[in-house]
Amino acid sequence: MPNGTHFVQLELPIEKVWEFVSDINRWAPLAPGYIDHQIVNERQSTWHFKGDVGKMQKKIGLKVNIKEWAAPTSVRFELKGISENLEGSGYFEAEKITPERTNVTGCLSISAGGMMSPMINSILKSVVPKTTIEFTESVANRLMKEAAVSK
Repeated sequence: MPNGTHFVQLELPIEKVWEFVSDINRWAPLAPGYIDHQIVNERQSTWHFKGDVGKMQKKIGLKVNIKEWAAPTSVRFELKGISENLEGSGYFEAEKITPERTNVTGCLSISAGGMMSPMINSILKSVVPKTTIEFTESVANRLMKEAAVSK
């Protein structure tokens, strides 16, 4: 399954990181290609993106199901394509290093099924790691920007 993992170290307390990642409305818009999202309930939402599939752009819909909220260290989720044959999973994990420093790791795995899966998965092998880096960095940058404003 195509996947990516990215690590950042933030000069923030783990509680500030948790406050941010425990609210999907704060980090969903930071996903690369984000169009919109709707909250279904506390653990389920639907997200829409513009995604590149080779040289084409395609609108992609995913159901996001939160499998675990483990304050203050992790959010784990599963992904399922709405009209595309896609599935995957991901997480954000935070590790307290000092009272004012936190390591944050973002991970994303996604794969395609069906007749076109060999071609789509070969594209996803390069797209998913880049997307994971962009998403994790966007979350980290927003966290730092919000922390600077609140000081």
